[in-house]
Amino acid sequence: MLLFLDYDGVLHPDAAYLVRGRPELRAEGELFMWAPILEEILAPYPQVQLVLSTSWVRVLGFSRARDFLPKALSGRVIGGTWHSAMGRHAGGTHKVDSSWFVSASRHDQIARYVARARFPVADWVAVDDDGEGWDVAMLDHLILTDGGLGLSDPEVHVNAD
Repeated sequence: MLLFLDYDGVLHPDAAYLVRGRPELRAEGELFMWAPILEEILAPYPQVQLVLSTSWVRVLGFSRARDFLPKALSGRVIGGTWHSAMGRHAGGTHKVDSSWFVSASRHDQIARYVARARFPVADWVAVDDDGEGWDVAMLDHLILTDGGLGLSDPEVHVNAD
């Protein structure tokens, strides 16, 4: 099973900003303060792999974004919906229009990843605080969080079951 993971509004409040090249939380608490909750939820499910669907990958790069996670989570990460090759030129044109990616809904970004996966992806779920643009038929794949509460919201745990 794949879990598409957003950071802002899931693992900490949706108030993270890039300041001099480093993310900074401008809300009470600290970055990734709810990551232990996800670790606990996933502990009984070692088969769950993570795909980073956070904008952090596009802004900071895959490895750097992944390495902000605790080891128990970063070890599960197999990829990201954004890849640096998407912005590179091939024969004078972008391989993927990076402006499409930026303007695409999170659902569209994830759907593109699932469609291009080199292995069958039947089971997947996304944990995100952005529910805009989701295909109604795919809403059962979305665990929607409140951007201010993220995984600290007990209601999210009920929906995850």
